[in-house]
Amino acid sequence: MTEPIALCPSGEIGENESRGFTPSINGSPYPVFAVRKNGQLVAYRNLCPHAYIPLEWVPDEFLTSDKSLIQCANHGALFTLDTGECVAGPCPGQSLQAVEISESDGTVYLQTANL
Repeated sequence: MTEPIALCPSGEIGENESRGFTPSINGSPYPVFAVRKNGQLVAYRNLCPHAYIPLEWVPDEFLTSDKSLIQCANHGALFTLDTGECVAGPCPGQSLQAVEISESDGTVYLQTANL
């Protein structure tokens, strides 16, 4: 069984905030980011499905100014928070790759069993 990787204390991702991480999976960097909306955390690979590059230009800035969508800073693609589906930009119909995270004892964990 693969052990989860601790990413940060739960309190470091506030409501309507995002945060990026680059844990090592099998010796290779595995960039991901997490977003908290309505008290729930979702997480995705930090990889634009259009150009296969990181989504943000500024660390931890993954959301639109109104915090309602995930935005690729490189191409302006917009993705829903709950499913990661592209709803505007150069990759309609494509989606961000979801990753499983959990919160336990005040810590956010990346679940690595299916990676």
